[in-house]
Amino acid sequence: MGFFDSEIVQQEAQRLFEDYQSLMKLGGEYGKFDLEGKKIFIQRMEELMERYRIFMKRFELSEDFMAQMTVQQLKTQLAQFGVTPHQMFEQMHVTLDRMKSELERQ
Repeated sequence: MGFFDSEIVQQEAQRLFEDYQSLMKLGGEYGKFDLEGKKIFIQRMEELMERYRIFMKRFELSEDFMAQMTVQQLKTQLAQFGVTPHQMFEQMHVTLDRMKSELERQ
């Protein structure tokens, strides 16, 4: 069975996509959140980034041709912006850490 044929992989990909879309929509209202709402938003983003990182690691470790192609496509797309997947995750964490620091100053 191919990597993408797995029902578990398909379900997790769908959940990640839906959760990401939902958080991005919510993020547009971030400035209107109270302190607790901002903390919850940051926590959810951290959880989503961890889930995404694990999901991508599964791709990297898979020997499935399509999974490896997906990893290469991601690397190619990010390289167009001068970023590696590792740098992308690091930048996301830096951004979330900065958001947390801003909350601590309030």
